Amino acid sequence: MTCEDVFRPAWYLRNGHIQTILASSHFRAWGQNPMRDAARQLILTTPRGVRLQGFYSPQQASRPRGLVILLHGWEGSAESTYMLCTGKSLYHRGYDIFRLNFRDHGNSHHLNPSLFYAVLLEEVFQAVQQVAQQADQDPVFIVGFSLGGNFVLRIGRQAAQTPIANLRHVVAISPVLNPAKSTLRSDQINYVRKYFLKKWCQSLTVKQRLFPELYDFSALMSMRSMREMTAYLLDKYSDYDSAEEYFRGYTLLNDAISDLALPTTIITAADDPLIPVEDFYKLQLNDQTRLFIHDFGGHNGFIDGINFKNWYERKLGDIFDETGKR
Repeated sequence: MTCEDVFRPAWYLRNGHIQTILASSHFRAWGQNPMRDAARQLILTTPRGVRLQGFYSPQQASRPRGLVILLHGWEGSAESTYMLCTGKSLYHRGYDIFRLNFRDHGNSHHLNPSLFYAVLLEEVFQAVQQVAQQADQDPVFIVGFSLGGNFVLRIGRQAAQTPIANLRHVVAISPVLNPAKSTLRSDQINYVRKYFLKKWCQSLTVKQRLFPELYDFSALMSMRSMREMTAYLLDKYSDYDSAEEYFRGYTLLNDAISDLALPTTIITAADDPLIPVEDFYKLQLNDQTRLFIHDFGGHNGFIDGINFKNWYERKLGDIFDETGKR
């Protein structure tokens, strides 16, 4: 890595938990955001009839350098702080931005009666295909955070069989590689467990209110671990025999992404409290994939100073500018 590739935060930000908390802190998204102001809602319908919500922000005064599609993490949304800040930064650099909500994330619970599961790659891939087609000949880039990073890597793998012509580069930031381990770690960290349990219960409450004939989640509201809730939901509302079988469906270990067919960047941190760094060292990667493992950065953090800007926002712009010239 060059000096520019190394993330070196101020000394008071060299803590993975602080970085993780700041990544989603709302105050970082305060102030004017031309990207958000330019956004218009789009509902994408896949060939199987799944409807996904997204927000498209086109450049207003000039031809775009390209289109960047942003994918949030689990129980995040198009309005998550890291989505708004990254979108704003890249919008300023001249890119159109499309922020996609996964099923049952943001305010999209009403669009589909069935539940979100992280294994549902097909609908996300097809939504990305549609958005990329609307970009015409402009270069397209995808950035995913946490679970969104996992989706990005699976999209890159799927693109080897089903190419997206103008997709030039994909980036996974703090991607989940081993969901079973990450769920266990999340349950073991008090503030993380409380944060996700609260958001998940709120989401399920909305879903039940919209589709009371399909769902009764009352038993879940007293559960105190995500692992327990996952097992219950899968047993009652899916065809999976166990949580282990479900997690295997989107696990990305060892040689799982060795055949990525387009330029790929993976960014993670050794002090990420949710994602075991040792799994990244064991990945088998081809020469189209660059892996950055930083000493610091937490989960989705990489915040480098008192202005609370992300290191990767600038890095993404540099990567896309260079790729778009080719």
